Amino acid sequence: MKPTFLFYDYETFGTNLALDRPAQFAALRTDINFNPIGKPEIIYCCPPDDYLPQPEAVLITGITPQLTHSCGVNEAEFAKCIHKIFSVPNTCIIGYNNIRFDDEISRYLFYRNFYDPYSWGWENKNSRWDLLDVTRACCALRPDGIQWPKNNNGFPSFRLEHITKENHIFHDHAHDALSDVYATIALARLIKLKQPKLYNFFYTHRKKNQLKKLIKIPNMQILLYISGIFGNAKYNTTFITPLAWHPYNQNALIVYDLEKDVTPFLTLNSHKINSNLHTNDQSINRDAFHLPLKLIYINKCPIIAPANVLRVADAQRIKLDMPHYFSNFTKLKINPEILEKSILFYKKKQIFFYSENVDTQMYQSFFDNASRHIIHIIRHTAIEKLKTLNLTAYDHRIEKLLFRFRARNFAESLNASEKQDWLEYRRATFHPARIQAYIQKINMLYDMYQDNDAKKSLLKSLLNYTKEFISLLNTNHTHSHP
Repeated sequence: MKPTFLFYDYETFGTNLALDRPAQFAALRTDINFNPIGKPEIIYCCPPDDYLPQPEAVLITGITPQLTHSCGVNEAEFAKCIHKIFSVPNTCIIGYNNIRFDDEISRYLFYRNFYDPYSWGWENKNSRWDLLDVTRACCALRPDGIQWPKNNNGFPSFRLEHITKENHIFHDHAHDALSDVYATIALARLIKLKQPKLYNFFYTHRKKNQLKKLIKIPNMQILLYISGIFGNAKYNTTFITPLAWHPYNQNALIVYDLEKDVTPFLTLNSHKINSNLHTNDQSINRDAFHLPLKLIYINKCPIIAPANVLRVADAQRIKLDMPHYFSNFTKLKINPEILEKSILFYKKKQIFFYSENVDTQMYQSFFDNASRHIIHIIRHTAIEKLKTLNLTAYDHRIEKLLFRFRARNFAESLNASEKQDWLEYRRATFHPARIQAYIQKINMLYDMYQDNDAKKSLLKSLLNYTKEFISLLNTNHTHSHP
């Protein structure tokens, strides 16, 4: 099968990757030259009856829960449709900031609905890519031919709607999933047209096996690294030196950020470093940003390139003090104990913040083979027979996930006792204080947007939905939705 791109985007009811719910999915498949293949996919997802949308998200997207219930499907069907779209062989699944956001939404969606959260991104010659970091690289390294908007601070803005406007790309409804998909395709086409060598280099190096060829740890090398963690003021760019592979994660590369002076790091004690180093952030040690050590996950399409890709003129344009970085590299080479020290830090036990909520436990551990087998059985078992499965011998998460899966998507499959358990869970989750705070937020936003009829209409709809939601909590039976 010929390789294709699948450009996709979610609009969601909030920004919490594990707990908030998708509202809309849009995708369009193209060939490698961005010519559309088939028709676009648009699917709405109804929120379950144990969830209320974040009001701010509704204001941004314009999608109310009532809209999704009028034209959408439950989350089980939503996940099934998306997984089928993702599973076409030889597909590069791509978006704009998808690695950090949309792909995580997909993973949690599949986790809740008994699909493998990860395999869609690599099985059957599939891959992932993120145009946001490619766009950042283009701005820093090869800006010619593209207009680069500035934010209020005078630094480059990488908001999709800003870039499309500056380059006269049609983008009629920002934060509408399909509109964002079309805009992303147009931006990819523009980058490939104006900077084909840069585009092809990072397309080739989107996969970890190709990235590994750039990394030569024993030789103490300098590499260019572009990531949003460094900020637009620095054009998201730094130089790094790879030190070692993480002792427990083969996809994590320990690197030294050469912007940071080596001398203070040599004097730091292990307690000070470890108190900042170990966080529960799955993507990067953001809380440890002031430390020179970083983890780069090569399975997340990082933008890494040889140091000489940055031309002197471009280094001056983005105000990167190259002698400073190379001076730190020299210090690093004459202090080899930093390598041992770095590995030792990461060998210490990582601190994870355990949650009792099974919805948030995807990254707790991989499912073993037996559990993956029973998950496959669950997915192919008739809904009315799911309650008969004996799950006690498998991963403890599966039984809890299955009960929530049935309650959220197939309430009619619950017996009387299960319906009561679900109602009590919902009441405990949405206790009076939480409901009161939620309504207060809606009212506060309503006052804030007194002169905006469109936003007031959205907030009125959300308030009506909330009132119906509350009334169902006060009954002794369940409904499919408010």
